[in-house]
Amino acid sequence: MSDIGDYVLVATGREGRVLAYAAYTSSLVSELQRRHQTWPVTTAALGRVATMGALFTPTLKHENHQVTLQIQGDGPAGKIVVVATGSGTVRGYVDNPFVDLPLNAIGKLDVGEAVGHEGSLYVVKDLGLREPYRGSVPLVSGEIGEDFAYYFVMSEQVPSAVAVGVLVAPDLSVLAAGGILIQMMPDATSDDIAIVERRVAELPQVTSLLHAGEMPEDLLVHILGGDVKILAKHPIRFACTCGKERLGRILLSLGKQELTEMVEEQGQAELICHFCGGKYLFDRDELQTLCDAAK
Repeated sequence: MSDIGDYVLVATGREGRVLAYAAYTSSLVSELQRRHQTWPVTTAALGRVATMGALFTPTLKHENHQVTLQIQGDGPAGKIVVVATGSGTVRGYVDNPFVDLPLNAIGKLDVGEAVGHEGSLYVVKDLGLREPYRGSVPLVSGEIGEDFAYYFVMSEQVPSAVAVGVLVAPDLSVLAAGGILIQMMPDATSDDIAIVERRVAELPQVTSLLHAGEMPEDLLVHILGGDVKILAKHPIRFACTCGKERLGRILLSLGKQELTEMVEEQGQAELICHFCGGKYLFDRDELQTLCDAAK
């Protein structure tokens, strides 16, 4: 795996009529694999959703804005949840990290089968307004890229092309991860759409290109040609917002009766963060303090 830092590029092409995002997320996906000990097909599934989270980050205008992506399919992986913020942090988890499936018909990890072909994709944007924006669409294939392309067309009315991928080594490590999101601006012409669609269809797998040494800048040139104008570059990193104080508030929400039983029967409580695997032990005195404060 390369030691290049993860980042997302924002660019335009076709004389400004096409908006594009391209991400390199190998370190992020490696960190998720390490923390959750995912097997290859769930590494790919979680990594693809995490890469989509990274691609969303430039659209969040303030550091405290965040987007939550959730895939709820009928496959053995269960629910996948990713949270990305305007500060460029991404975290996520998959319900069942330990899924083992045969390769698909073209010899690739069968993400669609792991995620499932029936279910829903949810996007919740918290932009500091009174109510968060919520959008959802049925899953198209469970392959993640196609599902998000469908989401952008149906929920945000933006014709989009999405390609996200994760290349996993036999030892379970992540060799490369990244993706692209191409969106048509309102003044895009039929020629713009046709040319971009053709180039996306002809593009080799994103992870093959990244593993061969290409970078997001090169991916954009493949799709948009030589007139790519890079507008911004945003660093991306894994980060979790958990902590003992936050998990203490979760315990507090259980109420006095349940906390009292916990003190009397167990004498302690251990909470594990879904997103990072961090473990937090509350001893008898800490539980009693929470119990005294509970309603």
